[in-house]
Amino acid sequence: MAEEDAVQALLRLVTWLSPAFPVGAYSYSGGLEQAVHDGLVTNADDLRLWLDTLLNHGPLWNDALLLAESFRGHADPERLQAVGELAEALAGSRERHMETMLLGEAFLAAAGHWPHPVLETLGPTAAYPVAVGAVAGAHRTGLEPTLAAYLNATASSAVSVAIRCGVIGQRDGVGVLAGLEAVIAAVASRAARGSLDDLGSAAIIADIASLRHETLHSRLFRS
Repeated sequence: MAEEDAVQALLRLVTWLSPAFPVGAYSYSGGLEQAVHDGLVTNADDLRLWLDTLLNHGPLWNDALLLAESFRGHADPERLQAVGELAEALAGSRERHMETMLLGEAFLAAAGHWPHPVLETLGPTAAYPVAVGAVAGAHRTGLEPTLAAYLNATASSAVSVAIRCGVIGQRDGVGVLAGLEAVIAAVASRAARGSLDDLGSAAIIADIASLRHETLHSRLFRS
């Protein structure tokens, strides 16, 4: 990839996965708010362990594989449809399904500022990692950088949730992200070499937290 093209790809990834991109990610916690309520995440160390688990053994690992499949299959409508249906089926709770589908819908709407036929192929909505993967693949942003940017953005959103829940401060939040840097890079590299055969999650406590969040009596976040 020419240097000019590489810079353009970087700029697009930074824009698409920045807090300013209008997907509304700040409205969702992925069950983390329930984990805070239950006393499972009470400080920066807890949060780092929580995110490390989700990245290596939970839904974020599955998201990375779904993104990679969508990136590779962005030009194949049947392949995109299949991975889209799989992504929906893997949403383990109503809250997670709502989160991934609404984020994906908002992402695709905003991505219309970068016109490409893949947007018509996907239609108005798709699971978030599928939407990001297909659009990124169509714009040739590089698979591993896209995975790293996606995972880092998701971790950053979780840090923001923890800050707003009063578990950590901003300085500790930055420290959590710094501590996860090598983990995110490793997961991105592994997912880029993986396939849908590697899908699987063992983050049972996180799944239960997501389910229980549906009935949390008072909450800040939609999931």
